[in-house]
Amino acid sequence: MNLVAGAIGGNAAGKASPSFDLGTIGNTIAGLVGGGVLGQLVPIVLPAITAAAAGGNLSIGGILANLISGGAGGAILTAIIGAVKNKTA
Repeated sequence: MNLVAGAIGGNAAGKASPSFDLGTIGNTIAGLVGGGVLGQLVPIVLPAITAAAAGGNLSIGGILANLISGGAGGAILTAIIGAVKNKTA
């Protein structure tokens, strides 16, 4: 979930701001990495999500939290890489 949401978030961030756009492949890769990383950090920060998943009681709220964190991570990493790329160009 985090990887897919990250890829979508990365592409959305890239297309929303041309200064951050890395191209479709670049946005997707940066989004996948960002979504995966932030998706791993959210359960550490919010242990209730991990406990719900382990207990088999994963709720819609937990799924939404993973999708939002993955999408945000993808968008954030794409924006950072795009800004650095444009700054060096």
